[in-house]
Amino acid sequence: MKQHKRFFICCGAVMFLSEIWKQWTLTFYINNGQYIWWYFPFQLCSIPMYVCLLLGVVHSEKIQWILISFLMDFGLLAGIFTFFDTSGMHYIYLPLTIHSYAWHVLLIIIGIWSGTAYENVYGYKHSHSHSLLPQDFLDCSCVYLACVLLATGCNLAFFQYGAINMFYINPYLPMSQKVFGTIADTFGNRTGIIVYILSTIFGAWLLHQMWIKLSKLTNNLQ
Repeated sequence: MKQHKRFFICCGAVMFLSEIWKQWTLTFYINNGQYIWWYFPFQLCSIPMYVCLLLGVVHSEKIQWILISFLMDFGLLAGIFTFFDTSGMHYIYLPLTIHSYAWHVLLIIIGIWSGTAYENVYGYKHSHSHSLLPQDFLDCSCVYLACVLLATGCNLAFFQYGAINMFYINPYLPMSQKVFGTIADTFGNRTGIIVYILSTIFGAWLLHQMWIKLSKLTNNLQ
């Protein structure tokens, strides 16, 4: 586990330092010293940075594996599906665009590494008898929902100070994500937000099932 822990710490540190550069560049190079709340680092794609840093200081094995489950399910989902709509990854300043692409590629690498760590070090508790929503997935889903609640609180509390849209679920702003924006236009913004949150959980669950299938296939080949 020490090798995996060093990997997460290094990734977290690189992401944190690069995020500081991004925030400084957006504020002082792009926006003449005024902070842009829209880019505050608390999106689903940002959470893996905090999770990786937490893995460097958390000693509880149970919490460690909940966080790793989050990375291999929700973190990997965020990395993959961002490439289905790359419009939000492009900036007028090319280094920021490069940073955005590199960030999401790193999310995929971290997600794959996490799934490998989970299999090799911890093992799947539910590999032979798993229910529709096994406990390890439920635990990391609670982490996601806690982030959703915190993001909602930030959106409601700080919207008066500027355009802020953490997790893209600000009820004061129209849903901008592809497909879900269409749902919001048809059935209302709050419905679009709820469908978006539930779809994210479902997508992460599908990835979790993929890891379970890969684990069983690996065990059968051994």
